[in-house]
Amino acid sequence: MTDAPTTACLVDDLVALMRLAPAGEDRFRGRSEDIGTPNVFGGQVLGQALMAASLTVEPQRPVHSMHAYFLLPGEHAPIDYSVDRVRDGRSFTTRHVLARQNGRIIFEMAASFQTRDPGVEHQEPMPAVAGPEGLPSELERRVEAGDRLPEPFRVKATVPHGIEYRTVEQDDLLAPAPREGGCAIWMRAVAPLPDDPVVHRALLAYASDHGLLRAAAVRHGLSFLAGHVRAASLDHAMWFHRDFRFDDWLLYVVDSPSASGARGLCFGRVYTRDGRLVASAAQEGMLRVTDLAPAGARSSVIVT
Repeated sequence: MTDAPTTACLVDDLVALMRLAPAGEDRFRGRSEDIGTPNVFGGQVLGQALMAASLTVEPQRPVHSMHAYFLLPGEHAPIDYSVDRVRDGRSFTTRHVLARQNGRIIFEMAASFQTRDPGVEHQEPMPAVAGPEGLPSELERRVEAGDRLPEPFRVKATVPHGIEYRTVEQDDLLAPAPREGGCAIWMRAVAPLPDDPVVHRALLAYASDHGLLRAAAVRHGLSFLAGHVRAASLDHAMWFHRDFRFDDWLLYVVDSPSASGARGLCFGRVYTRDGRLVASAAQEGMLRVTDLAPAGARSSVIVT
């Protein structure tokens, strides 16, 4: 019997996942993790692609936006990233990133970087929600669900991870009641991270793919764990407004203004504990209802 990994080891593994190996001029290779989904978690590709682009830009120009498309499902295998240096201007830098597996392009992203410039400031205030203290983590809730979880999720979904998520709304994991109002999720790395702002941004990009589509699903009482909806990220955009640390609690507030054509559109805002809006995200994802049987009888199919 092996000992459970420490929180420091979990975070070390997560940071290592974001560290890419050089593979030629503006070429990089990243390994993949298996979190229990049939395909590679989209957030992993977002984070690694942002790391690849950042490695070709001077540190004095942090990323301010990224726009990505998920083109093909990724396998649990190494991913090759190539960066095209589109533009290096006086204030802005643009990069284009392609991710490939087995010679096929599975993902593409454009990212823009900017010098730090003064200007006017305003932001939407953080909503008043319960703090993370006292809220159970998603991992604790999944462990508590036990045999209610479909077989494919009983192992991977209950394995500790380097990022902790705590949902403010305690919807039933397998049979949520339909409701409006979106979702709020506290999240952070479970142990201190290196003092490298690029790593913090890459990990926030990773985490931003977790929970966004839930805002569309919960309006219709759908659960990804129950398996009556097949979901896949189609595109993902993100804007970075202010500095932050991902090893401090961040509040991810997500909502869905529209769903149609087997797609759901979702928006997210990320706040620090003291109410600073540090990032925004948008994603459209495929939402195909596959089974309307009772939750206990559903099989699970998730693609991210």
